[in-house]
Amino acid sequence: MFARFKLAAAAAAMLCTPALAAPDSITLGMVLEPPNLDPTGGAAAAIDEVVYANVFEGLTRIAPDGSVQPGLAESWDSSDGKTYTFHLRPGVTFHDGSAFDAQDVIFSLDRARADDSTNAQKVLFEGIETVEAVDPLTVRVTLKSPDGGFPFKMAWGDAVMVDEASIKDIATQPVGTGPFRFGEWKQGDHVRLDAFDGYWGQKPALKSATFRFIGDPTAAFAALMAGDIDSFPIYPAPETLSQLEADPRFRILTGTTEGETILAMNHKNPALADIRVRQAIAHAINRQEIIDGAMFGYGTPIGTHFAPHHPDYVDLTAKSQYDPEQSKKLLAEAGTGDLTLRLALPPTPYARRGGEIVAAELRAVGIQTQITNMEWAQWLEQVFKNADYDLTIISHVEPMDIGIYGRKDYYFNYTNAGFDEVMARLDATTDPAERSALLKQAQEILAGDYANAFLFQLAKTGVAKAEIEGLWDNSPMPANDLTQVRWKE
Repeated sequence: MFARFKLAAAAAAMLCTPALAAPDSITLGMVLEPPNLDPTGGAAAAIDEVVYANVFEGLTRIAPDGSVQPGLAESWDSSDGKTYTFHLRPGVTFHDGSAFDAQDVIFSLDRARADDSTNAQKVLFEGIETVEAVDPLTVRVTLKSPDGGFPFKMAWGDAVMVDEASIKDIATQPVGTGPFRFGEWKQGDHVRLDAFDGYWGQKPALKSATFRFIGDPTAAFAALMAGDIDSFPIYPAPETLSQLEADPRFRILTGTTEGETILAMNHKNPALADIRVRQAIAHAINRQEIIDGAMFGYGTPIGTHFAPHHPDYVDLTAKSQYDPEQSKKLLAEAGTGDLTLRLALPPTPYARRGGEIVAAELRAVGIQTQITNMEWAQWLEQVFKNADYDLTIISHVEPMDIGIYGRKDYYFNYTNAGFDEVMARLDATTDPAERSALLKQAQEILAGDYANAFLFQLAKTGVAKAEIEGLWDNSPMPANDLTQVRWKE
């Protein structure tokens, strides 16, 4: 009787006990640690992976489906594609308590386009003629010529709005308008963000988010299995995905990215300035072998610098199909002899694994490579900034970035007057059908000129605990947008 009473009392107590609250923090894994936390002053995608839509916001923003949506500007209008009027949201404040208004837009855009600007995407702002405040919540941007893609350009991480009062410390103590404010950065280990109580929009469900840096694939798998990581949005060990997929604790996130993975060539190298050599390199590459060997089957072959999920994509892989005999013939015609090229590899698994395969494929047609494995900061300085390399493998994750081939002194050192003309016409038109035709023409030019060896579109293969909702399946931007992330009740 006494035992029955105890059981009944215990059952009643369980019924009266409230359900456990869902966690309000999350720990995400990242392969690369950002070199700084200023998206307006660095080229590393890892910066945006931490701060885009979390700490910093722009006038517009990229949504999970890749569309351009309102950001700090609740709307905008333009009758001619040359003058844009942005209507700012009222009641927005920076994390330091200062109000956001038209003067901050002027400061941010003028800073980005200044002669001494260190913005990695300064070209986004080159078309701006003037930025004027109509009133505290209205900004007029006048361009030098019509640009139908200007709202899209304002959605890049490089175009976020910044606070002049805190600009001197932006690299290590970033201050933005986003739903999360900077918490701490323990270099070599993690960055923590905390929810911002004064956020203008919908408050996030999370109170804090920690980004832990784990570059080793084996360590990444171990951290997930041990529960130390709640999610690895871009998981570096695809060879273990089948094991994780069979584990009910986890959910696999499979989607697309904007990451065109390429074997980039430095056109300042006399051998690589010869289209026959570039074509030979392209035909020496077996894309599927790299996808299978470096990415364990995850990835989509590409034949030009364009994302396959984009409606204007043209499949040009046949132009550079795997044909080692053709490669040998082209090299003989070019009279290269014993060609040896330096192959610089950043620390990402796709580059290190893929680099070994590429080196073997090039060796098979008579091109030797000298491989140098670089840390990320070294790659950014030596390859991206100083163009001191012959070949490198890298994934360009910026959205719709085909225009980089028209940039002077970009690390490819590529020039093509026909391509430049097409891009100038693209910038000048707002007609969707004409823009589509020009984008297709630009793809054809790059493929026909063998500007680089185009390998594959980087797949987004992520892992998350099954209870987590709101993470992006696709990556239209290099971002881990936490605004909708929550744990199931």
